[in-house]
Amino acid sequence: MEFVHKTVLLNEAVDALNCRSGKIYIDATAGGGGHSAKIAEKIGSQGHLLSFDVDDDAIKAASEKLKNFPNAKIIKSSYTQIPAILKELGINKITGGVLFDLGASSHQLTTQSRGFSFMKEARLDMRFNQDETLTAYEIVNKHTETEIANIIFKYGEERLSRRIAKKIIEKRKEKPIETTIELANIVKSSVPFSKAGMHPATRTFQALRIAVNKELESIETTLQQIIHLLDNDARIVVISFHSLEDRLVKNIFKQFSTDCLCPTEQLICSCEPKQLKILAKKPLIPSPEELKDNPSARSAKMRVAEKI
Repeated sequence: MEFVHKTVLLNEAVDALNCRSGKIYIDATAGGGGHSAKIAEKIGSQGHLLSFDVDDDAIKAASEKLKNFPNAKIIKSSYTQIPAILKELGINKITGGVLFDLGASSHQLTTQSRGFSFMKEARLDMRFNQDETLTAYEIVNKHTETEIANIIFKYGEERLSRRIAKKIIEKRKEKPIETTIELANIVKSSVPFSKAGMHPATRTFQALRIAVNKELESIETTLQQIIHLLDNDARIVVISFHSLEDRLVKNIFKQFSTDCLCPTEQLICSCEPKQLKILAKKPLIPSPEELKDNPSARSAKMRVAEKI
């Protein structure tokens, strides 16, 4: 199947990286290679780009886009492994910058067999990395009612999470819940359509995807490690697609750009010196022109900071 994915905030993200010749850049989430190709073009033959992804379809598409750029290398690995792989490669500092384009790609969401969509019949899966073992099927059919409710509430911000979890348990006692449509119908019977027209299963499916791929934990840990690896003047650019991600990125950037976070009653500051300069107080969002061409970009928010 052809890898179809429209790169979000393409020019804005690459411009924010301040691409320079001779520097090392990282695309932590290569996807179809849209951002990577633009970065490789900008940094020229003297620059170096490392692009990471775990999705075989994405790697295949990115490899095609980067085939004429000898300055770019694709690595099949999670962005959580970037610090370890840089160490293996003998790279001590990211001298240019790093880009994170978080969440699922359009290809993943629309490919029926991947089990991300509540609109297409498929086995419950939702793995970015097909080499991993945990799937949405495992969570839905083997986790406890409390665990399922907590996942849906925490990662989907679904206020009716307990009702949904109870219904899931009731249905799986009859037989295992095998497919996306089965699960979507169970959620639909538990949650009324919102006035905004959002499908009742939207938040539940988001929550399961985040839990399966350990997205928030991975983002938090990796961003903190990456910031320490940035060289002076290197940039970090993060594109997120829902409030949980954006809030997390915002808080981490604040943590590393503030002189002191100690409690007021603490007389002596124990904080590290601040390491980031936030380059824009508010996140950048797609232009009306981009949204017209790609409505799925409507929730994208981009934050940019520079190492000091």
